[in-house]
Amino acid sequence: MIDTVVIATDGSESVERAVAIAVDLANRFDATVHALYVVDTDEVDSSPETLQTELHTALERTGDEAVAKVRERTGRQVITAVREGNPTAEITDYAREHDADVVAMGTRGRHGEHRFLIGSVAERLVRTCPVPVLTVRQLS
Repeated sequence: MIDTVVIATDGSESVERAVAIAVDLANRFDATVHALYVVDTDEVDSSPETLQTELHTALERTGDEAVAKVRERTGRQVITAVREGNPTAEITDYAREHDADVVAMGTRGRHGEHRFLIGSVAERLVRTCPVPVLTVRQLS
């Protein structure tokens, strides 16, 4: 039985198919849907100091837009959250806190890691998350 589906989104086009499949899964089981975006603080901290505040604000805005996009793709209520930290750790913590039955995400993120079969966050999440992770490959 699936009661809670967490969709980890980064707002990229590659996550759209994952959203569609996760929402379909949630509809089939009448599960609660959560949309989560994580502002990667390592990315902010590694940028030039003069740009950190601006980058952080831009990533928060991207996060708000990303979870709103998930909400728009479904006819059901979606609980949204934007967190800060290490994406893998934050997604795992969120899944545990909300007793998720599955975490859904795309295999390639904003950085378009074309040389890899699966993105680094997705790979780390599959390896470490105690909750099942559904990775969805973008077609073409």
